[in-house]
Amino acid sequence: MSEPTLDVRTIEPRDRHHRIFGMFDTLATGAAFVIANDHDPRPLYYQLNAERTGEFGWEYLEAGPALWRVRIARVADAPTERGASCCGTCG
Repeated sequence: MSEPTLDVRTIEPRDRHHRIFGMFDTLATGAAFVIANDHDPRPLYYQLNAERTGEFGWEYLEAGPALWRVRIARVADAPTERGASCCGTCG
């Protein structure tokens, strides 16, 4: 089964990260999607790393110069409450 592609080149720049995060947040653990962009989406990587630490995988499939394709996968479940970490004694 192929993974869905979100071509962010067709989305207004101000809406891109919001759409990508929305798509990521619907993923089950182990699932992934691909984004297509016209530049290196490295700032998105840093934002994901800050806001979804430990939850995602990032793999460049194509690295420009005209097209950048990145596979983003959910590698771990989100914490029950964003920003909270589990001490391991609750369950």
